[in-house]
Amino acid sequence: MTNDDNGINVNFIADFEGDVQELTEIDAPECLPLLPLRNMTLFPSVMTPISITRKSSLKALRMTEKTNGLIAVFCQRNPDTEAPLMQDLFDVGVMARIARVIDIPGQNPTVILQALCRLRLQRIVSMRPAMQVGVTKLADTFPTSEKEELQFRMLMEDCHKRAKQLFGAAEQMTDEAKYAINNIQNDHFFVNFLCTIYPFSIAHKMEMLRQGNVLERTIQLMKLMSFELQISDLRTKLKNKTQADLDDQQREYFLHQQLRNIQRELGNVTDAEKDGSTLREQAKEKVWPKEIEEAFAKELSKLERINPQSPDYNVQLSYLQTILQLPWLTYTSDHLNIPAAEKTLNRDHYGMEKVKERILEHLAVLKLRNDLKSPIICLYGPPGVGKTSLGKSIAESLKRKYVRMSLGGLHDEAEIRGHRRTYIGAMPGRVIKSIIKAGSSNPVFILDEIDKVTQTAVHGDPASALLEVLDPEQNSAFHDNYLDLDYDLSKVMFIATANNINTIPQPLLDRMELIEVSGYITEEKIEIARKHLVPKQKEENGLAAHKDVKITKAALERIIEDYTRESGVRSLEKQIGKIFRKIALKLAREEATSVTSITPAHLVDLLGKPPYNRDRYQGNGSAGVVTGLAWTSVGGEILFIETSLSRGKGGKLTLTGNLGDVMKESAVLALEYIKAHADALKIDMRIFDNYNIHIHVPEGAVPKDGPSAGVTMATSLASALTQRKVRQRVAMTGEITLRGKVLPVGGIKEKILAAKRAGITDILICQENSKDIEEIPQMYLDGVTFHYVDTVQDVLNFALLKQKVDNAIQFTYDEEKKES
Repeated sequence: MTNDDNGINVNFIADFEGDVQELTEIDAPECLPLLPLRNMTLFPSVMTPISITRKSSLKALRMTEKTNGLIAVFCQRNPDTEAPLMQDLFDVGVMARIARVIDIPGQNPTVILQALCRLRLQRIVSMRPAMQVGVTKLADTFPTSEKEELQFRMLMEDCHKRAKQLFGAAEQMTDEAKYAINNIQNDHFFVNFLCTIYPFSIAHKMEMLRQGNVLERTIQLMKLMSFELQISDLRTKLKNKTQADLDDQQREYFLHQQLRNIQRELGNVTDAEKDGSTLREQAKEKVWPKEIEEAFAKELSKLERINPQSPDYNVQLSYLQTILQLPWLTYTSDHLNIPAAEKTLNRDHYGMEKVKERILEHLAVLKLRNDLKSPIICLYGPPGVGKTSLGKSIAESLKRKYVRMSLGGLHDEAEIRGHRRTYIGAMPGRVIKSIIKAGSSNPVFILDEIDKVTQTAVHGDPASALLEVLDPEQNSAFHDNYLDLDYDLSKVMFIATANNINTIPQPLLDRMELIEVSGYITEEKIEIARKHLVPKQKEENGLAAHKDVKITKAALERIIEDYTRESGVRSLEKQIGKIFRKIALKLAREEATSVTSITPAHLVDLLGKPPYNRDRYQGNGSAGVVTGLAWTSVGGEILFIETSLSRGKGGKLTLTGNLGDVMKESAVLALEYIKAHADALKIDMRIFDNYNIHIHVPEGAVPKDGPSAGVTMATSLASALTQRKVRQRVAMTGEITLRGKVLPVGGIKEKILAAKRAGITDILICQENSKDIEEIPQMYLDGVTFHYVDTVQDVLNFALLKQKVDNAIQFTYDEEKKES
């Protein structure tokens, strides 16, 4: 016995002989046992098999023995209701007679019912042992007049045609159902048969069951069949159209879908399903904003619709993996113990007080506000002073993750913002990659060499792209082209490093807090070497166990002065490493069993002849030789200005020593000032007509520039033109004006230390530079006396002695020659 989708046996349904009208005229008792049905509606005269699964329904069947096998059959409104009450049932049903009960061992009993007349549900009479309901019979009206019968016959002719079309197109209809519609002779039964067998909705079936006029019921049936035929035609057209439009890729996709289904039946899981389930499981554990979660779910559904063999599949998979790898709302807890943070910074770096103070200030603000927003700092200064390594110490003191991105030579904007996913090989920018690498959304992020970003690139402007990263008002919603989602960078502590801030675009410079990291002085380098470089190089060269291997302070100073010339300590570290490698080689060759402390006497043997030498004070025996102070990228130095006079046509000023334009202008200014004040200095104006003036700054291979040698040149010219001695062990620095004003200059700390190394005892400096002196620790000022000046005359009054030099020039003039 074959059942269709509604559990209806077609052989029983089509097996009818008799008059439908007679069946509907059978009297109905006022009270009947109730058999509720799920998703099924019976129509008069139709015989239907029902599978009984509920115990209450079995009890209702037993009660039919008292009602001559009659039972009330009503459809439930909700098929999930297990024990329906009055409100759970449709108000119209049928009275049915039990034709047969089939008991099969191991299965639910099946009862064959033949619907008789329609009923209206009135009330519930009893609930035990089964539900009994009060009902009233509803009469059916059949065609009686010739006109109605003619109309009914015409409807039935069309109904048979449409039924054959509909059942022929319906894939879910069985062959038995299609056979039955060709062999049913009774038209009234045919209508009820179609209402029962075709899978109309329960709502539509109830509308037809409520209709007592058979002619009107037939018209309703015809309308529903017409609608179903239209839907069937439309479905067929769409199917034909889509089949015609299928290309090779779609065909391949469907074949893979079938293969996937086959593998699933065999218990195999495809890679695509593994990817989808893995991503979904990872997403459940992710802590991220709601809008990101929604975007991820949307993109994941796209992935599941893509053919795994398509190139787009791996692109989409990589994109989803990138979203999952980002630490959206994952933050590390800041270590707000300020004394401990200060200890960490002092342990790793000597000096750099301003930088350390700024970091501790940030910690204090965090502790008071409990706000994760971080400053954007730019550390600038010469190479090798520890700007990059300082970032690692800051991360350690804050207990934050550390990540570094080198910007040197960056020429493509996409390196910052990423590529759009429409490009082959697209990937996120280096900012997002670094955040993924850090694993938290608030790392210490080092932007190394920000001054070396290429600004003449053809692939966009990377410096402009960095504006969004470093702008506190914008980086809370940083937009990466690949990610195409906003990411919050406001909690990241950005620390940029640069050697020269003049090459950084002004808009980018304005967004950063500038902190200068000046070069180390000799004393600081000695301390850095003792505390950090020597232990590190001993460890790297296998000498950690040799406690007697030491480098004396004097040797370190000699290495710094004669073997390196830098602001930082990179070359110093290399020289120390070279010393320990030499010692390691001797120990390996067994040329030495023990090593004593390294003194300056050992350096020539270990490092060779010194490549550099610091200038020393050369005395005041010559007129026109004055000691100046200069700042270089490798620290401060003393600078000698030499002026000589030679007989000639006069009025000629020669400048040598590889001088820059600013320094040349300082020389011209100094000469014009001396000429303007020749009477005060007791200089004969005829000198300028009979003698040529030559100013030279030694070490001509080294470029020199800047205005700070102005006072030194003026003093050198005055000494040469008056042949007066310069005060012993005096050095000076300062810019001059045409009126003779002395202006302040920079690099004071480095210049003072250079003067001390050269044995200078007195320094002439602008009055306004006194504030710089006050910021320098006293240990660096001991042994030097400062003389603050406002004018060039103040400088000359102190620097020039009344005593003339030995072998002073005896000036002669052309007029004197003529007279003699």
